[in-house]
Amino acid sequence: MSQYMVEFLLPDEMTEEFMAKIPRQRLKINELMSTGKILSYSLASDRSKLWCIVKADSEYKVMEIIAEFPLIDYLNPSITELMFNNTVTALKLPLYSLN
Repeated sequence: MSQYMVEFLLPDEMTEEFMAKIPRQRLKINELMSTGKILSYSLASDRSKLWCIVKADSEYKVMEIIAEFPLIDYLNPSITELMFNNTVTALKLPLYSLN
């Protein structure tokens, strides 16, 4: 299974309709993160872009996953397959022993 960086360009103007869908977007993101389909989700401070790391078998599967986003009609995605994705949490998590 591969990891993909998805960069979304957000609309310049956020309408009431867009804003009304944000709570459902957050719920969907939380659901996808809890199932391991999305590994990270980030918003630029100027609210111009979103990024997420998606774990999937193919770019087509990534498109299927992001198609579930309530805000997808407002987003312009760009998908890039990653060679690797290092994270601080992956490096600092302690190993647990069941003994």
